[in-house]
Amino acid sequence: MLCYALGAMYQITAKGPREAIEAAWDALAWADPSPAGAVDAKEDGRHAWRLDAYAEDGEDAEACKAIILDTSPSLNPVVEALEDRDWVTMSLEGLPPVEAGRFIVAGSHALAKSAPGKTPILIEAGPAFGTGHHGTTLGCLIGLEHVLKSGVPRKVLDVGTGSGVLAIAAIKAGGKRAWGTEIDRDSVRVANENAAKNQVANAFQTFETGGGMNTTIRADAPYDLVFANILFRPLVGLCPTITHLTAPGGHIILSGLLAHQEPLVRAAYTGHGLCLVKRIRKDGWASLVFRKPH
Repeated sequence: MLCYALGAMYQITAKGPREAIEAAWDALAWADPSPAGAVDAKEDGRHAWRLDAYAEDGEDAEACKAIILDTSPSLNPVVEALEDRDWVTMSLEGLPPVEAGRFIVAGSHALAKSAPGKTPILIEAGPAFGTGHHGTTLGCLIGLEHVLKSGVPRKVLDVGTGSGVLAIAAIKAGGKRAWGTEIDRDSVRVANENAAKNQVANAFQTFETGGGMNTTIRADAPYDLVFANILFRPLVGLCPTITHLTAPGGHIILSGLLAHQEPLVRAAYTGHGLCLVKRIRKDGWASLVFRKPH
């Protein structure tokens, strides 16, 4: 999954086969601490993939390069100094609207021109993950469209909510209440601001909390729908908690995993008695929809 950071000063780019790019992405994303403030991997043409990492200084940039070369020696990472600006926001400005089923996600500049009959979700460019353009967010919205065919989830939990786009979509589709969780304080602020901008602040609130959730979220369980668009390892680690918080007959939509990581996540959740009902793949990323038996 793409992780955002403000004011990145150096960009580290590598191109090559998917296996090498995914291995390097995994190494950078899971280094503790990671010299990269942001990491993204995506297809870059037929049979070619691209890795982009961002670091705040030259030393961290060289450390990123060393990790890439150590993990995937066949790659040739290139370090480029960038002007000190908010590259995340700038890269998102002017992006076209994203349509997923009944939903259309865009900034105010594009929503005014959006297609009639769609459910609009206003998400401006900013530091929190989730504009709908990334394969994981798009996959989750498509998964939500599938869930809505069997009924509207009244209570929703969005683990790692980012911009809040998924919870906002669920509320706009008829949900009554949604809670979001985030470990990043800026994302908490942005998600709550987006709830207000989309006029759902009375139904959606995000808390700064980790995998243990908090007393409010636990007290309000079970949930008809749980989103978790995070990372592969937390998805597996949180499996017992997420399963416990999901109501019988409820759905779980997972993403943030590369296609080759999908079998392990699927095994973890089916091992807890859940049924896989839909799989979506976008740009090398997998999104999984599970249902908890009654």
